Amino acid sequence: MNSFLLAAQSRRVIQQNLFISLGVIALLVPSTLFGFANIGVAVFFHEGSTLIVANALRLLRFRVE
Repeated sequence: MNSFLLAAQSRRVIQQNLFISLGVIALLVPSTLFGFANIGVAVFFHEGSTLIVANALRLLRFRVE
């Protein structure tokens, strides 16, 4: 039963990570194209998004309650 709970939690975290990364890209592409951010700033925000990694690391703390 633990594996089903972990799988459900993993699915939620994967969906959150996809929305976060797609949201960052959706903001950076237009801002770079219209000149609000240069390519260096866009690369910094895209590659520096450790929020996704930190979000995924929450799965290491998974415990059945």
